[in-house]
Amino acid sequence: MDKEFGIVALVGKYQSTEVAEALAQTAAFLLQRGQDVWLEHDTARAVGHDGSVRVATIEEIGEQADLVVVLGGDGTMLATARRLAGHSLPLVGVNQGRLGFLTDVPRERMFACLGDILDGRYLRERRVLLQADVWRSGEAIFSTMALNDVVLSRGEFGRMIEFELHVDGEYIYTQRSDGMIVSTPTGSTAYALSANGPILHPRLAGFVVVPLCPHALTYRPLALAHESTVELVVLPRFDARLFCDGQTLFEIQGGDRVYIKRAPLGVTLLHPQDYSYFAVLREKLHWSAAPRS
Repeated sequence: MDKEFGIVALVGKYQSTEVAEALAQTAAFLLQRGQDVWLEHDTARAVGHDGSVRVATIEEIGEQADLVVVLGGDGTMLATARRLAGHSLPLVGVNQGRLGFLTDVPRERMFACLGDILDGRYLRERRVLLQADVWRSGEAIFSTMALNDVVLSRGEFGRMIEFELHVDGEYIYTQRSDGMIVSTPTGSTAYALSANGPILHPRLAGFVVVPLCPHALTYRPLALAHESTVELVVLPRFDARLFCDGQTLFEIQGGDRVYIKRAPLGVTLLHPQDYSYFAVLREKLHWSAAPRS
């Protein structure tokens, strides 16, 4: 058995026939190598299993596993990363989705890449998380984390919202817009990029706030230091929604205060030895495509 990664846990995108097949193939590959293979409980319930692997809860995986292999798209990786943020075990992403910024191991190379990683040939990278806390009438009522971004967005009526932006306790401005994206470097290639935010290298110690369709063109993205705290105060009579990684939702009322800062926890990703962040950008953003004639 490989010493560094004795217990390898598998997490897959739910309700996907393609992922179910890939999970079975990956489990067989790992068992053949002598690994102790665990299958996350909700994944097993969704795709089934043949009894050759142990079914474990996410808490058991976090406490006892040595490596987690995530099969799916970036959404699956985001959800898994948040659930395991309190643990130090590394994650590997096998792309079964579309873009695959986080799940950077292609399915056609997954056995070769996983074999290299199990043999100790890999790159280790630490990614930061954001912590978001909502306060109402002087009381904390909601708290969560995000690997990509925290987004304050307009509510169910679809109208613009008004809110104040504060950084480290200092009032910056009052904005009327569709909302605000607060993004980590990891999330700078996600929603923030579509809102004309900058691309931040994952090793950059900082994060960015990006306005969503502001009512004045002078509102521009702001890059902030990693120790900064962002405060968004929704003005009375406006309702809004808070999204974390596009998955966690909380309804915001007028007067609520949203505090966003770097979380004390992080996520460890393992990449193939030939991984290049800029190569990923070239591929996913089609930077090398020939211009149309």
